[in-house]
Order: sequence, then structure tokens, then C-alpha cells
Amino acid sequence: MASGDLASKTIHELQALINRGEVSPEAILDDVLGRIARANPTVHAYLDEPDHDALRRQAKAQMQAAPKGRLRGIPITIKDNICSTGVEVSCASRILKGFRSPYDATVIERLRRAGAVIIPRANMDEFAFGSSTENSAFGGTVNPRSKEGDARVPGGSSGGSAAAVAGNLAIAALGSDTGGSIRQPASFCGIVGLKPTYGRVSRYGLVAFASSLDQIGPLTKDARDAAILLSVIAGHDPRDSTSAPDAAPDYESVIEQLPKDVTIGVPTLGGAEALEHNVRVAIDGALNTLGLPRIPVELPHIDKAVATYYIIATAEASSNLARFDGVRYGARATRGSGFRARGSGQAQSPEPRAQNELLDMYLDTRTQGFGAEAKRRILLGTYVLSQGYYDAYYLQGMKVRTLIKRDFDEAFTRCSVIAMPTSPTVAFRPGEKMEDPLQMYLSDIYTISANLAGIPAISICCGSDADGLPIGLQLLAPPFREDLLLQITHAYEQKANWPKLRATLRTPH
Repeated sequence: MASGDLASKTIHELQALINRGEVSPEAILDDVLGRIARANPTVHAYLDEPDHDALRRQAKAQMQAAPKGRLRGIPITIKDNICSTGVEVSCASRILKGFRSPYDATVIERLRRAGAVIIPRANMDEFAFGSSTENSAFGGTVNPRSKEGDARVPGGSSGGSAAAVAGNLAIAALGSDTGGSIRQPASFCGIVGLKPTYGRVSRYGLVAFASSLDQIGPLTKDARDAAILLSVIAGHDPRDSTSAPDAAPDYESVIEQLPKDVTIGVPTLGGAEALEHNVRVAIDGALNTLGLPRIPVELPHIDKAVATYYIIATAEASSNLARFDGVRYGARATRGSGFRARGSGQAQSPEPRAQNELLDMYLDTRTQGFGAEAKRRILLGTYVLSQGYYDAYYLQGMKVRTLIKRDFDEAFTRCSVIAMPTSPTVAFRPGEKMEDPLQMYLSDIYTISANLAGIPAISICCGSDADGLPIGLQLLAPPFREDLLLQITHAYEQKANWPKLRATLRTPH
């Protein structure tokens, strides 16, 4: 098979080739590594150049350990905030530079049991704070759908994961989604991105941003691959107290069983002035292609979602990031020697003795270690949790969050799923929104509400604009109805001839 053909295939296509003995996992890995070597210097989907020899050893070991595994021999990348034993996990932040995880996240354990070959360290916005992957401390990622001479962002914060899949630098990927960080990059890069129900996938081993909102999920080339990957990683985990106790179904086995009575709820949305005309047209066209009955629904409080999210998310981020202080792990600012990265297990330098020296060390470490957006969110979160402001901001935000969830509960009594855009625009240019944080935050205006309500949501590529930039349709379902989202997505792909559409989307050479 010609070079480049394997890297562009889906999980299920490669499974069939392996089962028939037509290709080997080593050949698949070599093809993917070849793509990375050629494209990653431009795309920067990965923070490190993969260790080819180590990955080949991993592929061989995985085939021996899981000869019948569901993902045997499939190269899958992981976002740089998911812990994997012995691998650096920096969350694309200088403050964690050099930290190597002493354990595997639950999702990593499940990928290994399924036989996957794990390529680490997909780029991201620092601590998942962003919508463009420009906030990475180690340089941004370029959308592989960009035209030559007209670079676009891949979305964020899982931009490296999405770019790797779209650019055929991985067969599939895992990302995390706190306010749209899987779905918005999926929309910008023209792939499938699924945020599961809160609690459907274990968060054990995910470096926390906002603990009541974070979820790990798949980024893939089509719906069937998303079903396969979700089937592997989903399910109860006793190490995660928020993990749902119910067993997860085999999503792939039911993907073609779309119920006959499915209806699509179409809400009236705020922010319509920011919705690009070509996005609106593509969404309407996709719903026409689906051909499912449409029902108007109301989500009265959804226009409060962005404000509510940036109170709750920053408050939880401020609390979670307080642990990064230069004492236990990561990097530390030391007087006279600057800012130094220390890996886990390295000898610790003597602790400061005087109280003012300790305070100076904390201040210097966090000042030098965190980027501008991380500092902004820590400050905002600390403010809304402070005495005298907690009731006015955080408590009020939690009350509005409850109202948003009730709106969805009510809407789902009238329809099966809800449809809306994933993003109000196609991928924008680097630097276009960096000087205006509010405009950047509004990139997630349509994705945030699913996290606040804890419901599953998926982004599907439903076309492109005149410049060939992908457009995403978002579907939201009641809790634990990922099966329904995948069934509808699969049905759309069949009706829209998705393989042909995917082949027309631009990828780097």
C-alpha cells in the first residue's frame, strides 16, 4: 500500500486490513511517524518529536499483550494534560516543565489493554485555558486545513489533538472538554469530536482545570471511530468519585440502529449577530440532509452561559492550580539561578528558611511559570471566591447553572436531541483574537452550555466555506445518550457521503 495511505485511514478501516493480514501495525506506525516527521515542524501538533524506536517497541509489545485488542496496533495521541507513566506531562505550561507522571490515567490503562500505540504530548492551550492553542507556552499549533500562506488556528484547547487527527499525524486522539475544548477544535479541523456526559469517562489522571466541568473524550475521523474509542475508555472507575456507576454500552454495535422516532430540537440562540452566514447555511443544509423532523425549543437562560461559565470555571481553576507552587513538582524559581524545571523524582533543593524567602519563591515561581491567560483566570477565580464576593458571583453562577440544566431537561421532553452550531465562525487567523479575551471567550458561546448541564455533545463536519475551511454542526443529547448522538452522526455521514467530503478537505503534504 502506498506511503501516506495508511495514516489517512480510520480505525475501523485499519482494523479490517490488520484482520485480513494485509498490513502490519509496524507499517501503520511507520506511515504515521513519516507524516509527523514531514508535517509536525509546520503544524506543531506535538510538543516533542516522537521517539520512533520506543514507539516501535511499544507497538510490538502491544500486539503481544493484546493480540485481539480492539485498538491493536492503532496509533493514538493524547493531550498533554493526561497522565501516562514516565511521560512528561506539562499541560503546555512552563510551571510543569520536566514533570514526568508516575502513573497512568484510567483512560491510558484502557487504551493499553485494547492494544493501542500511544503517541504522547499533543499540544494544547496552557492548562486548557483557551480556544486557539495559541496559549501554549511552547508555541501554537497550525490548523492543517489552512491554505498555504494563510495560517489558521486549530481551535482549543485540544488543538494539538485535533490537528494531529485532521493532518493524519495520528489515527485518533483523546482530548479534554471543559467548555468546548474537544468540539470547537473538531469543528475548526473538520473531524468528529465528542464530549461525553459528565461521569461517563473517568477523570482519574486528567490534570484538573474545572473539576465539575472537565471530561475526556475522543477526536476521530468519523462517527464509527468515535464509537470504538468511546467504548474503550468509558465506564465506571472507583478511583474517580464522580464516575457514573452504570456500565457503558458497546457504542459501535448500536451505531446503525437509529430509532425511527428521533426529532431535532432547534432553539432560538443568542449571539446570532456573531454567527457567520456561511455557518448558518451549512447548518441548515446539514439538517435538511438528515431529514429528521425539527421542533422549535426554548432555552431561556442559554444567553447567560458564557458569563456563568467564566465565573464557575475560573473559580475552580484558581483552586485547582493553587497546588502548583514549585515545592512538590514541576519548575521552581530560585534566587540566583532563575527558573528551573525539575522532573518527578529529582532531588529537591533546600527549602527557603525565612518566611519572606518562601513567599518570594512562591511569587517568583508562579509569576514566571504561568502564562498570561492562566494568570488572568487565576486572578478572576480568586476574586469571585473571595470574602464578600462569593455570594454575589460564584453562588449566583451556580444558581444560573441549575436553571440552564433545567432548560435542557425541559427541552428534551419535546425532542430527542438539540442542534446548534459548534462555533459561530470558521477557524480564524493566529493573533486575530489574542488581544481581546472577550472575543476569544465568545468562540465557545455555543459549546459551554453542554458542560454546565453535564450532557453529551458532538461536533460533526457538515461542510466548508468558500475557502475550504470546515464548519461544524453540534448535537446535544440527554445524559448518557452518547449512543443517540453517534447514531445520528453516522446516519448523517452516510447521507452526506462523508468519505467523499473528507477527501476534499485540505491536509498538509
